[in-house]
Amino acid sequence: MTQPINLFEYESLAHQQLSRMALDYYASGAWDEVTLRDNRTAFEKFKLLPRMLVDVSQRDLSTTVLGQSLSLPILIAPTAFQCLAHPEGEIVTAKVAANVGSAMVLSTMSTQPLEEVALTSKQVQSDSQTDSHSPLWFQLYVHRDRALTQNLVERAEAAGYSALCLTVDAPVLGCREKDKRNQFTLPLGMQLANLVHRDIPETVGESGLFAYFVQQLDPSLTWQDLEWLQSLTKLPIIVKGILRGDDALRAVEHGAKAVIVSNHGGRQLDSAIASIDALSEVVTAVGDQVDVLMDGGIRRGTDVLKALALGAKAVLVGRPVLWGLAVAGEAGVQHVLELLRDELDVAMALSGCAKVQDIDQSLLTQSL
Repeated sequence: MTQPINLFEYESLAHQQLSRMALDYYASGAWDEVTLRDNRTAFEKFKLLPRMLVDVSQRDLSTTVLGQSLSLPILIAPTAFQCLAHPEGEIVTAKVAANVGSAMVLSTMSTQPLEEVALTSKQVQSDSQTDSHSPLWFQLYVHRDRALTQNLVERAEAAGYSALCLTVDAPVLGCREKDKRNQFTLPLGMQLANLVHRDIPETVGESGLFAYFVQQLDPSLTWQDLEWLQSLTKLPIIVKGILRGDDALRAVEHGAKAVIVSNHGGRQLDSAIASIDALSEVVTAVGDQVDVLMDGGIRRGTDVLKALALGAKAVLVGRPVLWGLAVAGEAGVQHVLELLRDELDVAMALSGCAKVQDIDQSLLTQSL
């Protein structure tokens, strides 16, 4: 097989590798998938205004988020059920993140236990001959069962995760019609690894744990619950799922150390604004009080450049990692991140930016 040369080719090949149920779960959006499409097309409105005659002979893609050093401003977003794409799932993804010096955000709905993922990351970094550091963050939902939430927080902190990433855009599960048509269920032997120690019976014909998780989504969640969560841990809390400036300010006021502009990959509220279109308002609202990150639709190095120019400290990628995982396992995930890194490197050079800190809004204009 000829090695893919961009993320779109990885996606096309992944479509051939995955079962229909797994593919639809990963790729689909809510309802008519308007937001899913907009996450991509919205980038096209932003045009680049490159600077000329700048010395870009040496380029530095490193950055810091939450004071944690990263080799590039591209993180791995939390995505559920990675063992649908590869038998080792999140273990493989953690290895790659550690190898490249990126940060990985592990989903609550992972199919490998959070402790094993953390051990894998630590081992790879320990064996590495470089000084690169790869932080692990844990993505969290506040469940109706607050004891379950507290247990997950305590486990993540004990395992060495360096931040909690609280997803706030899922008071209920978005309506993904392809999953409904497929009657989505995890294959026999696969389960939500972080919940298996709970006393939850399996029900016939579906994963009892997945049904339990959906029931645990709490529509009564408010900003006061963020304060409760902070009382449980010393870890910094990142709020993921922000699309408005006023909500970003509320997150800061209630103690968030960073916010992620995100519409859940178009999987929650269809017709919600594209992430890149919401980014400027959020950055303007919070100023330099906290780091702002963004996910949704990142497929090219120029997409990363545009997001950074609009004020994001870094971006997160989700589905492309799954495509790499499905196509070629560890090598595929590594190559996906290398492709994005190399494209960003070229885009920076051609835009007159020798380092990430040179990227600013003067590089952008917006077409009607």
